[in-house]
Amino acid sequence: MGFISVLHTWGSNLSFHPHIHAIVLGGGLTDAGRFVTSGKKFLFPIKVVSKLFRGKFLDGLKKLSLKKTLAFPGELSLLQFPREFNQFLTKLYAKEWIPYLKEPFKSADQVIEYLGRYTHRIAISNSRILEVGDKSVTFRVKDYKTGTKKTLTLGHEEFIRRFFMHVLPKGFVKIRHYGLLSNRTKGKKLKLIQTLIKGKIIKPVLKDLTGVELLNRIYGIDVNCCRHCGSSNIRRQSLASVKKIE
Repeated sequence: MGFISVLHTWGSNLSFHPHIHAIVLGGGLTDAGRFVTSGKKFLFPIKVVSKLFRGKFLDGLKKLSLKKTLAFPGELSLLQFPREFNQFLTKLYAKEWIPYLKEPFKSADQVIEYLGRYTHRIAISNSRILEVGDKSVTFRVKDYKTGTKKTLTLGHEEFIRRFFMHVLPKGFVKIRHYGLLSNRTKGKKLKLIQTLIKGKIIKPVLKDLTGVELLNRIYGIDVNCCRHCGSSNIRRQSLASVKKIE
């Protein structure tokens, strides 16, 4: 199989909400060089995903507890003791975990376009910031329960604290490619799969675009149009000519 995972850490209000989006191929390549599709149904049975995720999650929680890296404040303080913690895990194992799985809204292209919006963006864009005052910052947020847009005002320190929670450590890889889509093998194996399934070979659209066209296509920035007045009557000068004028 092959899949791409994209780390996303923020919610609309800049809260810390780490989660991973994944694009998974609808099939896999066998050792004999045959491509097996998953069919029209989900790639993984929902009940299998439920039990597997529950087992992996609680096993990881148990390992963190043994390393003494978990904090149990307030009403959870009793969980610091092994007996109480094991009883807590037993209750969690007894519950049925329900994963939320559904088909894409539209096509695979729509899914890739949606995830592409998060790959090289930061937690908040300038367009969402409505006002910066002496003591606070007001910005636009989305209420996911109602689907409506609202405003949120935070003090400077709290706004900066929330923003910096989403700055990744140096060298941290935000986008990862696995299996057939890994950088080491995708060149050969994807061509093999396209041949096996007689798929259409699509050339990268962005490869032949200029820098100006890329800015417009990816970020919606038109360098030929003034962002202040909207005029397209823009004169370009080299850095050398600007230094001479100064």
